[in-house]
Amino acid sequence: MELGKMASRRNEPTYLAWSIFNTFCCCLPLGIAAIIYSCRVNNANSLGDAGKAQESSRIAKNLNIASLVFGLIGVIMVIVMLVIQSSNM
Repeated sequence: MELGKMASRRNEPTYLAWSIFNTFCCCLPLGIAAIIYSCRVNNANSLGDAGKAQESSRIAKNLNIASLVFGLIGVIMVIVMLVIQSSNM
């Protein structure tokens, strides 16, 4: 019975690699928060707490999306400012 229970248990994705990438390349504060929630997912998966793992995984994913969007907006703003600056010379 215990084996069947373990086989049916689904681990939620942690998004840890994406969180680390976003921390270094996109948006530091949101990336750090995403890493924290990714670690919570890992802990909840280890303990078999599916509800907490699912919630933390959803939050980590949303934080990663927000971090990526802010990072892309920042890159676009820098490019636009560089183009405007070079056209004024």
